[in-house]
Amino acid sequence: MQEKLFSDNKVADRDSDILSEDYTTKAVAKRIWEEHLHPRIKLVLISSFAMIISAGTTGAVPLLIQRATDDIFVNKDTSMIYYICAAVIIVTTLKSFAAFISSVTVGYLGEKFVADMRIKMFDGLTKADLSWIEGIHSGKFLAGFLNDATLIRNTASRTLVALVENSLKVVALTAVMIWIDWKMAIMIMIALPLGVYLLSRQRKKMHSSTKKGLVETSELSTLISQTLRSLRIVRAYGQEHKELDRAQSVINRAMEYTMRGMRARAISSPAVELLTGLGFALVIYYAGTNGINGDVSYGDFTAFMASAMLIYQPLKSLATLQTAIQEGVAAASRVYGIIDRDVALKEKPDAKDLKLTSGEITFENVSFSYEDDAPLFEDFSLTVPPGKTVALVGPSGGGKSTILNLVLRFYDPTKGTVKIDDQDISNLTLKTLREATALVTQEPLLFDDTIANNIAYGMANATQEEIEAAAKAAAADDFIKNFPKGYDSTIGEAGNNLSGGEKQRIAIARAILKDAPILLLDEPTSALDSKSEATFQKALDGLMKGRTVLMIAHRLTTVKQADLICVLAHGKMVEMGTYEELLKKGGLFSELHSTQFRTTTNNTDGSSNTEESQSAKEQIPAE
Repeated sequence: MQEKLFSDNKVADRDSDILSEDYTTKAVAKRIWEEHLHPRIKLVLISSFAMIISAGTTGAVPLLIQRATDDIFVNKDTSMIYYICAAVIIVTTLKSFAAFISSVTVGYLGEKFVADMRIKMFDGLTKADLSWIEGIHSGKFLAGFLNDATLIRNTASRTLVALVENSLKVVALTAVMIWIDWKMAIMIMIALPLGVYLLSRQRKKMHSSTKKGLVETSELSTLISQTLRSLRIVRAYGQEHKELDRAQSVINRAMEYTMRGMRARAISSPAVELLTGLGFALVIYYAGTNGINGDVSYGDFTAFMASAMLIYQPLKSLATLQTAIQEGVAAASRVYGIIDRDVALKEKPDAKDLKLTSGEITFENVSFSYEDDAPLFEDFSLTVPPGKTVALVGPSGGGKSTILNLVLRFYDPTKGTVKIDDQDISNLTLKTLREATALVTQEPLLFDDTIANNIAYGMANATQEEIEAAAKAAAADDFIKNFPKGYDSTIGEAGNNLSGGEKQRIAIARAILKDAPILLLDEPTSALDSKSEATFQKALDGLMKGRTVLMIAHRLTTVKQADLICVLAHGKMVEMGTYEELLKKGGLFSELHSTQFRTTTNNTDGSSNTEESQSAKEQIPAE
């Protein structure tokens, strides 16, 4: 990228920001006041009072300078030295104390503000629709938490100070200047409206550049997260240079948008300084010509110039307020885009608790599609009898995992009804629905925490004895005790300190401890080798006993004992029966079976003349 300091580089714009929503400056300011400042009105009043004291003492400084000049240096009144010195000490003490109170209270309000925003963002993410969450890279959300919320905090704090403290200082110092000489005051202030007008024209550019810069920052967060997770593949395929090029492109784009905003912001100080300088020149000319004739005293001139010098900084802060606000508005558009995200899947106001009797699951003419996509499946009907195991098999893309997600109400069907014990789950509270189910996924989802806490996840009151009993039932106790800290050992990010089989057994132990009557299994053995699968299968058999089980299987060895097998293809139920019945039919199940097994004879009865081949250790790709 060609280096340009004072003009914009041409960079290609990305598509619209997926997280961003349009919010006006007024709407953002109103929300900040109503949601964050008004609930802490006492602190706002304390900080405001401190700012009033700070502004008042600032205005007193020029008057003290005036008295010192005229009474001490001109009139030679030595008695005034003590009074003025005492007054200076009192004024500066009050000013320092007020500044401390103001800084601490405004700082706290800012920090509490960003904490509130992050909590609301996190709450929004935990409740948002999975289809939306899964369509956005996690790096973009991390950028919102770490960067966008902080930028809003900084803007809110700066705005609060600029609007209150600096406004009060300008009013106090302007009043002093008018009191001293109203003509000179007009000369200082006459150019200010022009400066505000010129700076306000930078608002749109500031908003646009900040917004695009935040998008690039989130892209960088996405790239870093993705590269760290895929570092082995990057190195194995020798693509370090490619990832570096991508990083350089994103970083340079972010820098360019930051520079655009910096140039818009940087012009404010020179503009105010130039206009203020013109005002000073007029004042000096006026005071000089009139001072020769004795119309302006030395003390008045000194006090006026002190006021003018003191008013310079708050004036500059107020004049640059537009550009500062736009940074916060741009960041708020992304943060509030997460917080205000409408949730399609909501619990009904009159939702009732699930009254579990037997654990029967029923799908009645269920259809489902992801947003505007073609239907994944249509008119799917199935009953999972209580205490029985029903397996879903078939090629990838048939909707098997989605069917499990519908039971948990992660999604709602576009048509039809899902029932548990003849109760429509859309009319039930999510809490009681999910308390009745336990889920074991294809990739065990573990947390960077201790083994004990992972097993007891969702069971806050579980005792150590109950945790260990669940681990023993899952055939996990032996390997857990081999860790230096046993159950208190930390498993690392996503369980990286454990093998695939160990992670799955921890997940099984978690389901055993929950002791839910309905068990949902999303191909839990797919990532295991044959030895690990044999150990894991024993634990799984213990977990399934006496429960209503709906499972997805790509490895057909795991469905031999299922009471019913449903074969799905292209969103349709094409076959249904037991393991032996489906082999005899010679349909799609038989074809899938032959893909994983080689048959030594022409028999298809599933007897001992069927041997597992090497391909049996390879699963059909998971959904």
